[in-house]
Amino acid sequence: MSDHQAPWRRRDLLRVRGRSIAWVPPLLLLAGITLVDLNTTERFRIISWIVLVPGIAAAICGVWTTAAFAVLSLLDYATVNALWPHRYQAALPDFLLVALAGLLAALACAVRLDGERRMLHMRDIAETTRRTVLRPLPPGWAGLEHAAVYLAADTEARVGGDFYDIQPGPHGTRVLVGDVQGKGLGAVETAAALLGTFREAGYHEKDLATVADRLETRMIRHRNHTVALGRDDGDRFATAVLLGFPPGAPDVVEVVNFGHEPPLAVGPAGVRSLPPGDGLPLGMRELATGSGPPPTRTIALAPGETLLITTDGVTEARNGDGEFYDLPAQASRAATADPARLVAGIRDGVLRHSQGRLSDDTTVFAVRRAATPR
Repeated sequence: MSDHQAPWRRRDLLRVRGRSIAWVPPLLLLAGITLVDLNTTERFRIISWIVLVPGIAAAICGVWTTAAFAVLSLLDYATVNALWPHRYQAALPDFLLVALAGLLAALACAVRLDGERRMLHMRDIAETTRRTVLRPLPPGWAGLEHAAVYLAADTEARVGGDFYDIQPGPHGTRVLVGDVQGKGLGAVETAAALLGTFREAGYHEKDLATVADRLETRMIRHRNHTVALGRDDGDRFATAVLLGFPPGAPDVVEVVNFGHEPPLAVGPAGVRSLPPGDGLPLGMRELATGSGPPPTRTIALAPGETLLITTDGVTEARNGDGEFYDLPAQASRAATADPARLVAGIRDGVLRHSQGRLSDDTTVFAVRRAATPR
C-alpha cells in the first residue's frame, strides 16, 4: 500500500456499516484514564495522561470532534481532580497544560485534514491524467479480447510512463505497449506523444514497419522539442512492443520490438516466449548500425493463444530475499489463456511476491483474437 492511499484506508477501517466509529478509541482512552486514576492511590495519579485524548482524536477524527474531546478532557480533568483531597489536587499550570494540549490537537487535526484533501486532489489529477493518456478500451475492441491493469508505485502520486492502446484500421488492428524511461509529467508527455502518433499511423499506414518508423521519428521530435524548452530530457527513451493483427490471417501476428521484454504466448499447450527483440528502444536509433526501424517478425499463433506483455514493474519485482518475480513460471501456473483471468493472476502474484512494495510502475496487458470477432 502506498503512502498516499494510507489515510483513506485508515478511514475505511474506522467505519461500521457506513458510520464512523473514529470517536470510539479516544472515548475509551478517556474513560480508562479516569477509572484508573479514581481507583488507585495518590502515588499513582495518571489523570494528567488525559492530554493524550485530544491528540488521539486529532489523528483519526474531524476538527469538531477533536475540539469536543479537548473540552471534554478539560472538564473531566477538573471533575476528577476535585474528587481528591486538596493536598493531592493539581495546580493551575496542569489545567493550562490540558487546555493547551486540546487547542494544539484541534489545530493539528485541521492541518491533517487539509493535507489529506490536497493528497486526494493530487490523486484525482493523477488519475485523470492517466485516463487521458490511457483511454478506456471497449470490450472486444477491434475483434480482440484484451485486459490490462496499471499499478502505480510512486508514493508521491506522480504518474509513470507506462502506456498501451489498441488501434483498429483498414490494414488490420495494431497494438502498442511500452514504458517511457523516468516518471512524472515528462514521462506522461512522452507517452501521450507516442500514443497520438500510434493512433494516427496505426490507422493510416499499410505496413507495420512504417508505423514503427513514425514512432521513432515522433520520439526524436518530441525529445528535441523538450530540450529546446530547456528541460533535461535529451536522453529520454522508451521501450515498446508493436503488434499487428493483419486481416484475413487469424493464425499470425506481426511483432516489432523496441528493446522491450518479448511477449509471452500463453495457450492450452503452455507458455512460450516470442523471439527476443533485437531493436533498440525508441529514441536510440542513432546508436544502431542501420538507419531503419527494428525488423518486423511474423509469428504463428496457435488457436486460443494469448499474448502477455508486461513492463519492468513485473519483471523487476522482488521479494524479501531479493528474488525476482518469475513471470513465465507464474504464467504457467495460472493455467488460463483468458486475458482477464490471466492479467488478474499476474497482478495478484506480483503483489504477493513483492508484498505490495512495487519498485516501478507496473502494467500487465494481455490480448488475443476473439473467437467471434465483433
